[in-house]
Amino acid sequence: MYQIDYDRPVHVHFIGIGGISMSGLAAVLLKRGFPVSGSDSHESPLTRWLAELGASVSCPQSADNIRDGIDVVVYTAAIHPDNPEFQAAKAKEIPMLTRAELLGQLMNNYGTSVAVSGTHGKTTTTSMLSHIMMRCNLDPTISVGGILPSIGGNVRIGASDYFLTEACEYTNSFLSLFPTLAVILNIDADHLDFFKDLDDIRRSFRRFSEQVPAEGALVINAGIPCLEELTAGLPCHVVTYGIGRGDFRAADISYNEQGFGSFDLLRNGDLLGHFTLSVPGEHNVSNACAALTAGFLLGLPAEAMAEGLAEFRGTNRRFQKKGEIGGVTIIDDYAHHPTEIRATLNAAKKLPYRRVWCVFQPHTYSRTKALMDDFADALSIADKVVLADIYAARETDTLRISSDHLRQKLCDMGRDACYFPTFDEIETFLLEHCAPGDLLITMGAGDVVQIGEKLLGL
Repeated sequence: MYQIDYDRPVHVHFIGIGGISMSGLAAVLLKRGFPVSGSDSHESPLTRWLAELGASVSCPQSADNIRDGIDVVVYTAAIHPDNPEFQAAKAKEIPMLTRAELLGQLMNNYGTSVAVSGTHGKTTTTSMLSHIMMRCNLDPTISVGGILPSIGGNVRIGASDYFLTEACEYTNSFLSLFPTLAVILNIDADHLDFFKDLDDIRRSFRRFSEQVPAEGALVINAGIPCLEELTAGLPCHVVTYGIGRGDFRAADISYNEQGFGSFDLLRNGDLLGHFTLSVPGEHNVSNACAALTAGFLLGLPAEAMAEGLAEFRGTNRRFQKKGEIGGVTIIDDYAHHPTEIRATLNAAKKLPYRRVWCVFQPHTYSRTKALMDDFADALSIADKVVLADIYAARETDTLRISSDHLRQKLCDMGRDACYFPTFDEIETFLLEHCAPGDLLITMGAGDVVQIGEKLLGL
């Protein structure tokens, strides 16, 4: 495999440079003096930002972008062998790395590398830990899978020996990482277009745990079923956390009128401190518990960590308030798995709103079909459900599944649900039926955010 040497900059070309993770890695290399080029299907704020940093960015993708002088090409799981740039790089026999392989190599340049994994909550927990580490003056380099306002984007270039990133399980990309401190938040059935089943996913998380060196540590949620299968015999130090259980546990939890949690953190029964969040929901108490556990293992002081957590007010598309119109509050959330939907809607239902509306856009046909009953059960928490067409992402419609099937499931459960094939129809329906005091959540990993933004005139 081609090896990146921080001390010997080479020309790196990114296929799909505008992706949230790819753009961050490109920025890290630019800061280190590497010549960087890349391409994407269309221009975006991230591609324009990289161009301002000095990258040569081309849109759209074309074989002509693979020019002489490129030393290595980096691509994501979304790039298929029929991609013209992928084919051109292969034809020219240019060394190639996956995004995850490059990330793993970059992490190896840091003495302390932290990777946050799990099927849900990675971006939020990484962002919480970012605030903690920055507040404790560690000056970390950070790569986060969302836009974090406090760092002005999705990447922060630090000058210290600390590196913090998310670790994604899709296509087993996290198996290219060898963190000194790993976090596993949860393990649920997801990405079933790649994994065979939940057992297959658990085996991958076990392999990820085995990547941690003997002198390193694994922080893992004590509530994961059959935990011993994941941790038995690991050479590294294993530390558990959770709500009401684990080596580090959140206790005496309370919530204010905004749904923000406050709790005590105990380690083996000893009080470590009291912590207050500025984001809602029990799931965020659990995320904070994971971030704090990692922080204590890094030797960080409780008081500074408490200040860092209190300053964290969320990332874009994670229960993000977009505005108000006609007395209706509009929130946007990235939730696209039943577990995430359930956590978000449970948090919303505790807030003082008249009704909770959920405008949900399913993400991928395979996930929708495999988890249909779970989606219906989670969405039933909302008072009103409006369904948009499935966002195909990387898939084509070969499963004969649609959002109308999900609508029928909800109606069979006695829930108030409807489906419209276009955003315009959804917007018209919402304008006619939402009332002052309602909370409207646009939800999904696709472009459903546009509905709320259009209603608000953004």
